[in-house]
Amino acid sequence: MKSVLASALLISTTMSASVFAAETDMNSLVEAAKKEGAVYSVGMPDSWANWKDTWADLKANYGLEHQDTDMSSAQEIAKFAAEKKNATADIGDVGFAFANVAVKKGVTQPYKPSTWSEIPEWAKDKEGHWALAYTGSIAFISNNNLVENPPKSWSDLLNGDYKVSLGDVGSAAQANNAVLAAAFANGGDETNLQPAIEFFAKLAQKGNLSLTDPSAANIEKGEVEVAVLWDFNALNNRDKFGRDRFSVNIPQDGSVISGYTTIINKFAKNANAAKLAREFIFSDKGQVNLAAGYARPIRTNVELPQAVQDKLLPNEQYLNVHPVKDFAAWEKSARKLPRQWQENVLIHVK
Repeated sequence: MKSVLASALLISTTMSASVFAAETDMNSLVEAAKKEGAVYSVGMPDSWANWKDTWADLKANYGLEHQDTDMSSAQEIAKFAAEKKNATADIGDVGFAFANVAVKKGVTQPYKPSTWSEIPEWAKDKEGHWALAYTGSIAFISNNNLVENPPKSWSDLLNGDYKVSLGDVGSAAQANNAVLAAAFANGGDETNLQPAIEFFAKLAQKGNLSLTDPSAANIEKGEVEVAVLWDFNALNNRDKFGRDRFSVNIPQDGSVISGYTTIINKFAKNANAAKLAREFIFSDKGQVNLAAGYARPIRTNVELPQAVQDKLLPNEQYLNVHPVKDFAAWEKSARKLPRQWQENVLIHVK
């Protein structure tokens, strides 16, 4: 009996010590972040996945000032690599395919938030250099004033008489995943983007591939007829600019589900503030903030308010979305995409 009691006391004491250590570590991180007083991000603008609420919460709870410079995943990594110790950014948000690219470039530093065990293994780096905070699926957003029949499939796009905007293929993760989604719908996958290249070449030959940037500003101004975006960006634009003006659909003949990960700059001037930002992003409140911006949280054990759930598309729209299964192959395909796009698609743009 004594040995049982002793063991129980030892376990209890060890657990208490562990909890105390975790709390101490968190308190130390908070204090260090407060001393830095600011966090500078890239690719995390207010309008994307509702980052604005997270920045507001970090300001309200910890006094952290914030500023973002919006840029693509490739540009973020290039910025970290170019500036090195003269870093002007502390944290970025890059597409899944760019996560290991950043690590190989040597521009990241690891940090595992306290909710690390609740993040699926497939969605995180074992060393803590990256972890997906949210997922998204490629969707179509259509301007109802310019498009009579909003497309619900890739075949609709090809048969339509409207222009389609993708963005910066080869550089932006969103645009790259739009190509991957088209590949899934046309018999390809992450190892074979050729069906998508052929699809967009046909679209360009018809004169229906637009080089207009599908930014929120251009969408609002009516300069975009149909854009291919992550569902969270499309839904955000729809609700911001009018549900009567815009329609959002997941392509029913195939789409891709992927995600975005924060990367903390190895050379960050405000490294503790960046780590605290990641800690908050993976907290219950941080995950709800992302869902309020139409992004599906990576932690499935977070209870979403009904009002937030109601902002998302119905589950039946997601019956034909495909996750990336071969990440090494997708990374390889994504590296080849800029040249393929230039040589086989852009040459046909009218």
